[in-house]
Amino acid sequence: MAVAEDLDRATDSTDPAWDWVAGQTRTYLASGGTEGHESNGVYTLVLATTGRRTGEPRRTCLIYGTSGDDLVVVASKGGADEDPEWFKNLQAEPSVAVQAGTRRFTARARVASPDERGPLWALMARIFPLYEEYAQKTERVIPVVLLTPQD
Repeated sequence: MAVAEDLDRATDSTDPAWDWVAGQTRTYLASGGTEGHESNGVYTLVLATTGRRTGEPRRTCLIYGTSGDDLVVVASKGGADEDPEWFKNLQAEPSVAVQAGTRRFTARARVASPDERGPLWALMARIFPLYEEYAQKTERVIPVVLLTPQD
């Protein structure tokens, strides 16, 4: 179960294709959330999940939007045919740690229902239009995830 304190001790992806995300994540956390949170009107957060095989905290940086009190993220993996590891992890253990700007908290993750997904997908595609291209690259339905703060 990932909690806010896990953000600093979590490990980043070791996949060389995603080194730039790991670098962004480290910069974000080292600055206390003042660097890397916003770029040209697009906001990012750091998400820590619990590794489903290792039980160790893992983290990544993701674009997010908001819906009420929830934060919204997209499990796109650039349009790959498989879900990202962070998504698989939160399916196994939905308690996650989040840093959005300077705010840190524990959240409960859940996949948007089919009724919720349409409007949330549209929201996220307005924020980051490349999501539409990613959706065209894969046959899977790219999951939209809601992160509900628990504290």
